[in-house]
Formats: sequence, C-alpha cells, structure tokens
Amino acid sequence: MSVRQSAVTSTKIGIVLPNWIGDVVMATPTLRALRHHFGSNAEIVGVMRPYVASVLEGTDWLDRCIFFDRKSDNGQLSTLSVVRQLRRWRPDTMVLLTNSLRAGAVAWMSGARERVGYARNGRGPLLSKGLKVPRDGGKLKPISLVDYFLELSYAVGCPRESPDLELATTLSDESIADQIWKDLMLDHVSRVVILSTGSAIGSARDWPIERMAELARRIVTERDVAVLVICGPKEREAAAAIESLANHSRVTSMAEQDLSLGVTKACIRRSQLMVSTDSGPRHIASAFDVPVITLFGPIDYRWNDTRHPLAINLQNHAECRPCGKSICPFTHHRCMAEHTVDRVYAAVHEQLQRMTPVEQEHEPASRLQKRRIERT
Repeated sequence: MSVRQSAVTSTKIGIVLPNWIGDVVMATPTLRALRHHFGSNAEIVGVMRPYVASVLEGTDWLDRCIFFDRKSDNGQLSTLSVVRQLRRWRPDTMVLLTNSLRAGAVAWMSGARERVGYARNGRGPLLSKGLKVPRDGGKLKPISLVDYFLELSYAVGCPRESPDLELATTLSDESIADQIWKDLMLDHVSRVVILSTGSAIGSARDWPIERMAELARRIVTERDVAVLVICGPKEREAAAAIESLANHSRVTSMAEQDLSLGVTKACIRRSQLMVSTDSGPRHIASAFDVPVITLFGPIDYRWNDTRHPLAINLQNHAECRPCGKSICPFTHHRCMAEHTVDRVYAAVHEQLQRMTPVEQEHEPASRLQKRRIERT
C-alpha cells in the first residue's frame, strides 16, 4: 500500500485489522472514515497479519504497518514484538476491529489513552470505550460487518461515512493481468464471468465442483462470454477440476498460475460478473463495483452483506441453517447442496441481460442499474 508522508504528526492512531480477507475489505469504509476525519497530519498505523497488506495495496489510508503472526516462528511477528513496537511509537488511540481478548490486551499494553472496541470476550475492562454488541432478544443481532466496523469510527468522532467498499490496484499488477487476459484470450470476448469456489474458512461453504463446472458450461452458451475460474493455493485442484469437467475452450482457470493477491484483485476488477461462494473474492468484486452473485450456506447473509447494489444473494431454507459452522455437523451440506445450477444460472442470465452493449465492452460496472437483490 502507499506510504504517506506527513510533515507534522498531530494524532497517532493504531488500528488492529481483521484476519480474514473479506472482513478486511468490509473494514475499508472505516479506514477511509478515519483518514478523512483525522486528516493527512495524523499517523495511522495498521496492526495486521502480513497478507492483509496485499489486500490494501494501492490504498493510502495507512502510513505504515506492524505485522504479527502467532503461528510464525519469527520473533518479529510475535505478540510481544507488536507490544514493544507500539510502546515505542506511543499511540494516542487504538481502534480494535477484532473482538479477541488478545487484541484488547495489546491495546492496553500499548499505552494508548483511548482504546476503542466492542466489549466482548471479557475484555471490557481493558477498553477506555467499550461499545455494546447489537442484540435482539438477548441474541446477537445480525448486522453487516460494514456497519459493525463503522460504529467504531463514529465512537472516536468520525462523521457518518459511505458504506461503499473500496480497494485499489497497482500498475504492476494491472500489467500482469493484461498479459493474463492476452494469454488466456480473454481479450477476445466482451464479457468475462469469474467463478470462485471454496472458502478458506471451511468446507461447509463449498458448492459441488460438478455443479460449478456445469454452470460454467451453461454460461459460455451466452454470446461473447468467457469464464475464468480463480483460486487460492488451496483451491487449485478444485479449479483445475472445474476447467476439466467443463471441457470448453472458453472456460479456463488460474490453477497453474502462482498469482499474488494483487494480481487476483486486478483480474477481478476487469471482469463483468462474479459468481462466488461466501468467501473473500466476492468482497473484492464488490469493492470494484463488479456485479456479484453469492451462494450463501451456513452463514446468515446479513453478517456478510457487502451493501453492494449490484449483488444477488442466494440462500436456502434448510432447517439447520444458519449454523455458522465451518464444517457441516450433519455431513449432508444441505444449505449449499440445495443451490441448483438452474437457479444460479437464472441469476447469471439476469445479470448479463441487465448490461447494456456499452457496459459489455469493459466499462465500469457502476454504469449498471443499481439494485441489490436477496433471494430465498
């Protein structure tokens, strides 16, 4: 991400960022709100896992980063190292976007006078300002993480901020994506639909590979459309299987390419539509205003609602959902298995039909009709 140069620092703000890619993307309105409110003279430092920096690469809300990774043997990434770096820096304010007791302890040990976060997991006494978690009838109230995070910015004085997600790409990543488009002949069609299957959180959110392949075959029956299957390192085998099962010249995958997250962002940004399970790539698409169709399973979609006006959210009425589990406790995966290819393809066809001829020629998705659809 870009490094800001400030002549005089008036306020030092540390932000403990979420661990998951999608959650980081949904925190971007909060980062924007803090920078807009405190201005260029404030020094804003992100405390994060190393890969989170790739998500925010190209943006300029943070001045620098302090990295941690509890699973690493590198002492520079330990919790103790983070505390030492923060104490040397002497922040005025710590804003905690995570809910862990550990984050509360780090904020308290940093020496910051103002420590703002949600009073959860027994960490209330460690905070100078602990927000109450929204509840309905004693249970946690499902609200979008976009709004959940923004409330923390309001607690430190920021005015109301747009909930629109926002990301950026770098010129080098865009250049690599240009070459990928040429190599895979995606520049020969006017519309590229990206498929993203699987989830880093667990198999409960997966959609069967066979159905994803059948969907890909159905999509390329549309005129002037190609399908690109993207994947992370753990999904390469699944992506390759989808490409093989689809068995069509206009269905390709990234399974054999070792791509950075930055290049993946650049590929998503230039697509015309994404079909995804509830995983990080769908949030990236929303941040670039790309229309998204999401297949929700064990999670109540309201928690992960990106507030994207070009989204179609598909969910089923399985009696066991939303269980919130990463692995199906009943092994039948009904909440995902009940998503039929016909239903998903109907949503794809609808999204493609809404595009005007100009928009199909790689114009920004923001030119499309603005509306969000939830379907059960």
